[in-house]
Amino acid sequence: MTATPLQSFLDYLKFEKRYSAHTIGSYQTDLEQFFTYLEQQYGSQPLHAIQPVFIRSWMAELKSEAGLSSKSINRKLSSLRSFFRYQLRQGLIKTMPTASLPVPRQAKRLPVFVKEDEMRGLLQNLAASTEDWKSLNARVLITLFYATGMRLSELINLKTRQVDFSRKQIKVLGKGNKERIIPVPPAVLDLVKQYEAEKAKQLGADEPYLLLTEKGRRLYPKYAYLLVRDYLGQASTLDQKSPHVLRHSFATHLVNQGADLNAVKELLGHASLAATQVYTHNTIDKLKDVYRKAHPKA
Repeated sequence: MTATPLQSFLDYLKFEKRYSAHTIGSYQTDLEQFFTYLEQQYGSQPLHAIQPVFIRSWMAELKSEAGLSSKSINRKLSSLRSFFRYQLRQGLIKTMPTASLPVPRQAKRLPVFVKEDEMRGLLQNLAASTEDWKSLNARVLITLFYATGMRLSELINLKTRQVDFSRKQIKVLGKGNKERIIPVPPAVLDLVKQYEAEKAKQLGADEPYLLLTEKGRRLYPKYAYLLVRDYLGQASTLDQKSPHVLRHSFATHLVNQGADLNAVKELLGHASLAATQVYTHNTIDKLKDVYRKAHPKA
């Protein structure tokens, strides 16, 4: 049976681009939403008959009816562009219907991060309350997020064998299965060893993954998200309380302490320096604050 253009594209993302299931799911959702809208508004259309006006109409509905932000619309438009670019290479279309479409402007948002003193307080509180498995999980999870800057998907998929205790480093598999090495402080490694010992004692689980639930299963995204949200809520007044806030905190604190931006880029696994430069804005704010407090003419 011949695969549909959509299924062929999703297979390409999975087997050639080696994207994660989460990323592929996002592409699939975006594309299915578009083709459902297309069917409802314009009827069944072959790929070569799809016109820019159809896509503009969909984008307008996303903004007016669904109330999506420019950032969300841009992501959906990016999914469409990738899909049609693939179909162009396959010879199923001759032109890109997205070529003439403008990119919706979006406000530049600075990363949200936990202040250094709040982060210290949170880690101290976690160290004092590890009576049960859930609180120990919270301590190890939050400590590793902040000490390594890993993404949520990277940390919950981290296997014990990726932690090199002798070299004091962790091998991380990032986006597109790209490897990077992150140095880890001895105190953090000691915590991981303690966790491993408790895991063997309490769960006796034969799982390759480092972090496990109370039932001995690999941590899943919602479990990790809720743990981080609950504990960040106790330590910070930030509106956002997600694992990514800890990644932002890791990067911001490094840059504020004078870390080289290229080194931070490598630690975060960013493909380009442009993605890392957003953290310099927080450094500039800190410098302005120092200037205002210290300069006689300020």
